[in-house]
Amino acid sequence: MTATAPPRTAPPGRRRVAVAGVALSDCGRVDEATPYALHAQAARRALADSGLDRSLVDGLASAGLGTLAPVEVAEYLGLRPTWVDSTTVGGATWEVMAAHAADAIAAGHAKAVLLVYGSTARADIKARRRTSNLSFGARGPLQFEAPYGHTLVAKYAMAARRHMHRYGTTLEQLAEVAVRARANAALNPEAMFRTPITTDEVLAGPMIADPFTKLHCCIRSDGGCAVLLVAEEYAQDLAKPPVWILGTGEHASHTTMSAWEDFTVSPAAVSGRLAFERAGVTPADIDVAEIYDAFTYMTLVTLEDLGFCPKGEGGAYLTDKSAVPVNTDGGGLSACHPGMRGLFLLVEAVRQLRGEAPGLQVRRPDGSLPELALASATGGWFCSAATLILSRT
Repeated sequence: MTATAPPRTAPPGRRRVAVAGVALSDCGRVDEATPYALHAQAARRALADSGLDRSLVDGLASAGLGTLAPVEVAEYLGLRPTWVDSTTVGGATWEVMAAHAADAIAAGHAKAVLLVYGSTARADIKARRRTSNLSFGARGPLQFEAPYGHTLVAKYAMAARRHMHRYGTTLEQLAEVAVRARANAALNPEAMFRTPITTDEVLAGPMIADPFTKLHCCIRSDGGCAVLLVAEEYAQDLAKPPVWILGTGEHASHTTMSAWEDFTVSPAAVSGRLAFERAGVTPADIDVAEIYDAFTYMTLVTLEDLGFCPKGEGGAYLTDKSAVPVNTDGGGLSACHPGMRGLFLLVEAVRQLRGEAPGLQVRRPDGSLPELALASATGGWFCSAATLILSRT
């Protein structure tokens, strides 16, 4: 892989799909906006970033807001889409939606699809408009776990403990994930928390669910973002160079912990394999990786399952100077996490490939911009995963 590689082509009968525009709404502490307003703000900024007119948008992907999402969001934005998606699989929602949208555009079912999200999760709790949720509910299969206090964080904590038992992963290695995320956030003016932290500070924090202390867990913020995907024939009209979707993969594995075959393997092991196969590249080709990080363990095990290092060696890999740059904006552990964060991964991946990262800008050894970026998100408690590989050429 080189920066001068010739443009890739789509299979016969299918159009290439480009990321045309990306943007964040106001993020962090946003007390005076509604979730709808954040949707609209992010959408306007993404369209402005693309240089395209809103009349081109004939597809909308939205989840998490309204009784009839994405119908209500479309109405609020003044759109009348002929293609919609409201797939909801937790944090992986947006990578799944992007994969679906790319397929629709490639097949000629849509010209331009807007993916948009906004949440006032932090502000709502501060204003007592809602309370913090400990679980996703107690109906269906979950009825057999929820009554015993099996919370979302507890499930991830159990998985982390299993990894530690089987592979010797240490508390210090998990803490290093949080330390490095904060170091990246310190360079990002858009990040919510930028003060550097140490491993000792992570380990000494209040216990949330053994082995996770507070800094092992994602922050709670407000914010939104939007991503616009378009067919290749519109790439020449963009305000900025396009970023191409090269390959995607999805996987759903379980909902109850009793149905999870191995706590040390995430569904990214399947979604990543599919994405790499379809893109025709390998983990060694990736220049920057944006990984869903609601908890430190997620980063470590997802990197293993995507093939960046052998199973069980994620802790050591993260401290290796040759490791792929991860969560360059500070991730959900430090930058922002207003709920289903997956769309933010795509925004940062595109910014890296364009050379527009607001903080840490990754460069290849020869000084050129990254050629390939990966965004891999996880939903539920490793119940689902979706992986996208993006290319600058």
